[in-house]
Amino acid sequence: MSLNSVNNILGSLEIQTKLQQQPFQRLLCCWAEIVGVAIAAHTRPISIQRDVLYVAASSAAWTQNLTFERQRLLVKVNAVLPTPLLDIRFSTAYWHSKKEIADQQILLPQQHPSHLDEEITSPPEVPLTAKNANTAFADWAKTVQARSHHLPLCPQCQCPTPPGELQRWQVCCLCAAKKFSNTFDS
Repeated sequence: MSLNSVNNILGSLEIQTKLQQQPFQRLLCCWAEIVGVAIAAHTRPISIQRDVLYVAASSAAWTQNLTFERQRLLVKVNAVLPTPLLDIRFSTAYWHSKKEIADQQILLPQQHPSHLDEEITSPPEVPLTAKNANTAFADWAKTVQARSHHLPLCPQCQCPTPPGELQRWQVCCLCAAKKFSNTFDS
């Protein structure tokens, strides 16, 4: 067994990688021409591994339909590539990339149904030694009461409720949860 330098090994691996990527790069360039515009809009080639092309599809329905058409598509793909592929596999697993997921709309706290329009300020810091459990609870109750003073009341339990909850469920979240749990218990 001969000993090769690290540079020689890395060089040969780099050449092998370029040779493997070349058919894939060619495939990426002409994917829409091979499969057609409609299919290309719902699919994306992911990789070629062991002479098998892996393609991401936008939905399970596309995956199933394209699996039935894979022999026809394989003939078209092999006409473009220098070395023929053995198979094509479709999956929805890699359709959404990390960037696309990050670009999706994120629900901001202000958009939540229980959000209060006023900015909540923290109470002034009081040393813990000066408070006991009863005074802490009394302070908390006053803060909650002050925050909920302007809120509309739930028509069912008469508790102050954020307007978003009333708009969404017509009752407060606790009454809505009770209503939903009673529906599922029946």
